[in-house]
Amino acid sequence: MNRIQHYKENVINGASITKAEAMIIADAPLEEICPAANEIRKHFCGNNFDICAIINGKNGRCSENCKYCAQSAFFSTKIEEYSLLDTETLVEQAKYNAERGILRYSIVTSAKKLSDQEVNKVCESIRAIRNATGIAVCASFGLLAEEQFKKLKEAGVSRVHNNLETSRRNFPNVCTTHSYDEKIETIKAAKRAGLNVCSGGIMGLGETMEDRIDLALTIRELGIRSIPVNMLNPIPGTPYENMKQLTNEEMCRIVAVFRFLVPKASIRLAGGRGLLPDKGLKCFQSGANAAISGDMLTTSGISIEQDLKLLNELGYKAALWNE
Repeated sequence: MNRIQHYKENVINGASITKAEAMIIADAPLEEICPAANEIRKHFCGNNFDICAIINGKNGRCSENCKYCAQSAFFSTKIEEYSLLDTETLVEQAKYNAERGILRYSIVTSAKKLSDQEVNKVCESIRAIRNATGIAVCASFGLLAEEQFKKLKEAGVSRVHNNLETSRRNFPNVCTTHSYDEKIETIKAAKRAGLNVCSGGIMGLGETMEDRIDLALTIRELGIRSIPVNMLNPIPGTPYENMKQLTNEEMCRIVAVFRFLVPKASIRLAGGRGLLPDKGLKCFQSGANAAISGDMLTTSGISIEQDLKLLNELGYKAALWNE
């Protein structure tokens, strides 16, 4: 039995991969780690595939200086700007997604955090969504406090999204207007309010493989089971517009290493997936078992119909996982 097979068997038997072991796995040939990661996925998650869709509920004029983001007020990206969408629009889009087989609908807003007034307004919309559809609702409203998260839970939110984006070491290179500790406290506040949490990062922000592993280890320590793995889409006008795009092979390697580190998670291909030549197919054979379908926040994505066809071809079945 080679080393990768040994690590795979250890994970299946309940052991946790250490950082040192993850670094070894990350250096192994793809033809060894990808099938092994997929076996781990099958063992813990079966063929369940957690597919969700997002709506850009508030766009632009963000006070934060995240270097990858088209919505930051620090950069000139010529995007459309608008305030919080009305209830009718949010409900209409929720129905659209539910009718096409999407099981979770996430409302994402720009800004460091929504105000109390905005939280109250969006809670009304969430109640209307839950009354009109059976779709699960996820909220990505920034660095909220525990009391605000409690309001969201009472309104019908089951999951909160808050990406860590990268490792603690690399985060100050990406954003300086809020801290890593603020993000972690937000995640803990959401969990104290009784909400599940979705948190991952963006690959291709100048990080090392060690940074990626450190991110996965932090996510594991926080007990998070829904992990978006975004690939940077370099947007003109942002400081990262000339960053080199990651390859399909690099993304497969990242996904496989994450599967070894967080074996029971929904590892979710998210932003940037449409840039991959196979739209994520190889990653879905390397340990990934979730995706965001449809358009992203300020970039186009892959249609729900295309995704459901791909899942069917791969033998997956759409299901809420780690809910």
